[in-house]
Amino acid sequence: MRVNLLDALLRPTLRHGFRTASRSSILGSAGLLSYRVNPPVRTSSPPWRLHSVISYQGSKLRELGPRFFSTNSSHPGVDTSSLPVLAPPAVGRWLLASSALVFAVIVVGGVTRLTESGLSITEWRPITGILPPLTAEDWAVELEKYSATPEFKLMNHSISLDQFKNIFYMEWGHRILGRLIGVTFVVPLAYFAFRKKLPPSMSAKLTGMALLIGFQGFLGWYMVKSGLEDSIMDTPGAIPRVSQYRLAAHLGAALVLYMDMLGTGLAAIKDWRYAHGASWSGSTSATWEEILSNPTIKSFVRKSRVLTVLVLLTALSGAFVAGLDAGLLYNEFPLMGGRIAPPADELLSLAYAKRADGSDIWWRNIFENPTTVQFDHRVLAMTTYLSTCLLFFHSRRTTVGTLLPPAARASMTAAFAMANVQVLLGLATLLYLVPVPVAASHQAGSVALLTTMISLLVALRRPSVAAQLWRRASTSARQTSHSS
Repeated sequence: MRVNLLDALLRPTLRHGFRTASRSSILGSAGLLSYRVNPPVRTSSPPWRLHSVISYQGSKLRELGPRFFSTNSSHPGVDTSSLPVLAPPAVGRWLLASSALVFAVIVVGGVTRLTESGLSITEWRPITGILPPLTAEDWAVELEKYSATPEFKLMNHSISLDQFKNIFYMEWGHRILGRLIGVTFVVPLAYFAFRKKLPPSMSAKLTGMALLIGFQGFLGWYMVKSGLEDSIMDTPGAIPRVSQYRLAAHLGAALVLYMDMLGTGLAAIKDWRYAHGASWSGSTSATWEEILSNPTIKSFVRKSRVLTVLVLLTALSGAFVAGLDAGLLYNEFPLMGGRIAPPADELLSLAYAKRADGSDIWWRNIFENPTTVQFDHRVLAMTTYLSTCLLFFHSRRTTVGTLLPPAARASMTAAFAMANVQVLLGLATLLYLVPVPVAASHQAGSVALLTTMISLLVALRRPSVAAQLWRRASTSARQTSHSS
């Protein structure tokens, strides 16, 4: 027996004493239904709160077409044509695979920076640059282009062709991986959008991600270009390197893209499972409404969000450390030169101020002084670690742990474990003078810690309205089927 969702939801509404709506409207931007009651009638029933009153008038809803309602999947016993579009699991898996590629490109980009390979390719050719040099003549041309750069003149003037090939292939691989991300994201996005498997709000969000991928390519070249400027030759003692500001912007955009892909993919899979009868985040003792409305859990969610931002800021501060080679200073812990903090005149050196009145001394030291940059990264890292530990132990308290769903507790445990690993990797990177494998692992660890926090936030996320409607339709269908 087929049951229409709107009919199923209408019955309990009538039992609460409300008249049916005289008209309905569709909120197209969100792909959801909204209904106007005209007029509401209150009965002698207990105090009530009107969440939604649904009016179904024949075929009017069907005339709205598949833009708003799901026609991309079936649900036994339910008229899915009247349900909003719910992204299938394939969309979630595709987004998780895309986020894995972004994870990889972040790690490869870190290795490229550590091996000083980023300035080996002196041009940005999005199409023709796909192929590396194939002949001896091609390699001679590329080496000649590189020989005109400040890095070659000041640091690598005696580099051999084989050594040049090593750094060239590292940068080339980083760029190829970026192009691969673009293709593997845009093509499936077009397919899912054409097949109408994406809710309107998700389509807009994924389109924004696609634009961000394209912007990342431009931002990457903008970063590399800063290390190729001839003005470096005119600065005494200058070392050819990319701008730490542009490096942080490039990494920050990649992290934002990774967080969006991962969070959206996990949420899509979770919504699908919930819509088809699975428990919310593994919780069987209470509903998500009861859990998320609890003041203790509300406070925990806020703290989790703050910690996620703190993890992101710590990772971005690491970009400034890498851009200024600040990790090569003060290779000891927890002291810096035998002190908790370096001298004040070293942390706030007038040498970095460019205004005559010295009014820019604060922010320029924070972002341009290697000593201050390393000190700030240490402070942020230890604050992040202690905050993660405190939130983990807080989640183990009886008043909190009994309320958190299993998926949230597992994510919090993973975050605590990863924070400990990340601290050990950071100390090893510092004490052993930034060895490439350890330093690359440290950067990967920051993304892994961010992953656990995104997983925690998704575990505490309420189901989408579409998932709720699908679940109600399924429940109503089963109840009607059993009663008949």
